[in-house]
Amino acid sequence: MTSHSGSEQRGNSSAIRTRYRTVHGHRRAFRMAGKGRAILLIHGIGDSSDTWRDIMPGLARNYRVLAPDLLGHGASDKPRADYSLAAYANGMRDLLGVLGIERVTLVGHSLGGAVAMQFAYQFPERCERLVLVGTGGISRQVTPLLRAATLPGAELLLLALSLPTMRTQLGLAVKALRLLDTGLGVDAPDLLRVVDALPDGTSRNAFIRTLRAVVDWRGQVGTMLDRCYLAGGMPTMLVWGGRDQVVPATHAGLGHVAMPGSRLEIFEEAGHFPFRTDPQRFENVLRDFIATTEPAQYSAEQWRRMLRSRHPSARGARPQTPGTFPRSA
Repeated sequence: MTSHSGSEQRGNSSAIRTRYRTVHGHRRAFRMAGKGRAILLIHGIGDSSDTWRDIMPGLARNYRVLAPDLLGHGASDKPRADYSLAAYANGMRDLLGVLGIERVTLVGHSLGGAVAMQFAYQFPERCERLVLVGTGGISRQVTPLLRAATLPGAELLLLALSLPTMRTQLGLAVKALRLLDTGLGVDAPDLLRVVDALPDGTSRNAFIRTLRAVVDWRGQVGTMLDRCYLAGGMPTMLVWGGRDQVVPATHAGLGHVAMPGSRLEIFEEAGHFPFRTDPQRFENVLRDFIATTEPAQYSAEQWRRMLRSRHPSARGARPQTPGTFPRSA
């Protein structure tokens, strides 16, 4: 396996420019590089494709890597629109269609992990593998910061956080959290980066709409645990930071048990952004996962059997190689 240092990756990341395509009348921003089998990187809430900048150049040496800005995020349009998981999954399918990409290995972080699971659920025939990084959508629990941001008046709070005086105080708080070596301190710089990515009312409104579609004051609105048996034929890996305070690492164990045959990688010293804390290790883990698994092969008949039985090994189904959907006879 080729090794690429983090400094080399960061040095080359500027060469991966942002591109644009219009889909359903809305401009979609994305970054794309490389050739070969496709990897789709889906960022988390309030973030953008820039979050993947440390791993894209290395992966692009062997794969076609696509990192979009979700609608309402980054340089994509921010309309008054549907920001549900299903709508985001549809948006990913349509962007892939515009770009002529049939099948992908999905890598989703946080909200992007929930979008990736929804994509695999809605369009299993287009999904080769599933990699979930500190993903939402497994259990109800989530940081109180996000629960608070769903309450009335959250828009005013986000506006206040962008004011120069408040920004200075936040910067000092981040330094204190890091000096105290708290779990939240590990993620504080990236969380502050997300706040800085909401410079105007349109961005903040899109953020609130997206958040309220998946979280309320009690926690995450829905989970995929009731459908995880459908991942029985999908090569799946969960990657988590051991010090994640946004989506606790206990969710990793729940997802690992609920998804038959899945792999689990814990970055012990990382928080909610393990691919930013240790990009080289993340790239190595992802490369190994792709190299040692076969792309899932979708069978409509087996999908029906699993839905009817609510179990990955439906009655009458033929024994399968781990990590693959049954091929149609």
